[in-house]
Amino acid sequence: MTVVTRIAPSPTGDPHVGTAYVALFNYAFARRHGGRFVLRIEDTDQARYVASAERRIVEVLRWLGLTPDEGPGIGGDHGPYRQSERLDVYRAHVERLLASGHAYRAFETSEELEAMRLDQQRRGVDPGYDGRGRSVDAAEQRRRAASGEPHVVRLRTPDDGHTTFHDLLRGDVSVPNAEIRDAVLLKSDGFPTYHLANVVDDHLMGITHVVRAEEWVVSTPLHVLLYQAFDWAPPVFAHLPLLRNPDANKTKISKRKLDTSVESYRDQGILPEALLNFLATMGWSMPDGRELFSLRDFVEAFDLERVSLGGPVFDLKRLRHLNARYLREVLPLERVADRVVPFLRAAGHEPDDEDFLLDVVDVLRPRAETLAELAAQADYFFADRIAYDDDARRRLAAGQAYLEDLEREFSRLEFYDDDAIDDLLHDYVQRQAVPLGKVLMPLRVALTGTGQAPAVVDLVAILGRRRTLARIGQALQAIQEGLPDDDPERLRAEAEAAAKTAGAKGRRRPPSAADRG
Repeated sequence: MTVVTRIAPSPTGDPHVGTAYVALFNYAFARRHGGRFVLRIEDTDQARYVASAERRIVEVLRWLGLTPDEGPGIGGDHGPYRQSERLDVYRAHVERLLASGHAYRAFETSEELEAMRLDQQRRGVDPGYDGRGRSVDAAEQRRRAASGEPHVVRLRTPDDGHTTFHDLLRGDVSVPNAEIRDAVLLKSDGFPTYHLANVVDDHLMGITHVVRAEEWVVSTPLHVLLYQAFDWAPPVFAHLPLLRNPDANKTKISKRKLDTSVESYRDQGILPEALLNFLATMGWSMPDGRELFSLRDFVEAFDLERVSLGGPVFDLKRLRHLNARYLREVLPLERVADRVVPFLRAAGHEPDDEDFLLDVVDVLRPRAETLAELAAQADYFFADRIAYDDDARRRLAAGQAYLEDLEREFSRLEFYDDDAIDDLLHDYVQRQAVPLGKVLMPLRVALTGTGQAPAVVDLVAILGRRRTLARIGQALQAIQEGLPDDDPERLRAEAEAAAKTAGAKGRRRPPSAADRG
């Protein structure tokens, strides 16, 4: 038997992380067994349909690397893959159920159904359809339908006994048939309900394993009854645990409490590799306990029956931590640089010097958790001018003499590389007989506009001689503009306090190709 799994999202809004999670497990199971992975768009809910959502679902799956073998725009032997294009298929199968007596037409108006509900509520009876449409003769049903009277088609379900199915993760699940209550299969607008379309499509598309979220457990007995009505063998069912919010009650993940959009995480600079790695650990773990692993590793080790039902928590802190490790430890420097370019361009920068970009990314990626953070931190490397706030200008003023000296020193430096810059700074500090931080802090602020930046040796080497001298010049000009509350004694005290906590460790590496002369 060829294993065939599917993901069947509804195009009703932002592509959901829950969809990505279920898609990942279906993709892995199919790939693990040499099978097929199908994308089907369940767009029969026309009231909630969003025109752009299908395209965005396809784009997100492509971004994640979960490419279907069959689906809209891909093709396959079992299309069309949009349910709105399969209405004739569903109607033909409804006629089959009507002819066999497993379904009937029901003509109750919305007012009659509401009155039934209120009466049940008054009598303390469990709400649900009471089966009154069953008593209408089949010939009368056909006559009224032919006259154009609005109606739905309902499945005739057993009144007694239980319907049982086996779940790979939960074992046997049994539900009293009295709770299923003649579900609607075809709505009055001619569109199928989820239940009918789901069962018909899964059968006709050859789906062997239905792997979906646990919220569908309660619907599965109805689906089993449909399979029985059609005299079809049901697929294997496995219901994955729902993703949970990181709150005290571990409530079901929702956009009211958490960002659930895959596109949002992509736009924040979460890597697809990290997001997949994170989702793969939602109720599952590598047999050897590894935290970091690739999609290929996951597929090779995946065993659906090892999924835990403990309620996996979608912990954003852990996702960001995992993403940071991918930036630092997993992806090669060149790939991180390629990924950050769109974020830099969105910020108005054009990173056209490849060596310069690699140096910037290399020095910043240990400090960033996402690509967006990395791009934001890189701003001062690409800016033409540095903006100094009042605090920065005070620090500059306290170190003005050092900046003036260093401007001359850097302009005379023969070899402009890490070692030469490091030696220059240490020699200068020794001659001045001052703490290293007292000199490096104003220099760091002059080069970046902030005291939170990489080691000064790295900054000077990457920026190159021309940019370094230009920024020191800008800093000295900013000092000359003056501060309304200049207090030399206080500035000196602040600078000395900053020097006690500031430190700098030179990073040994080849010089950048940018602005070395």
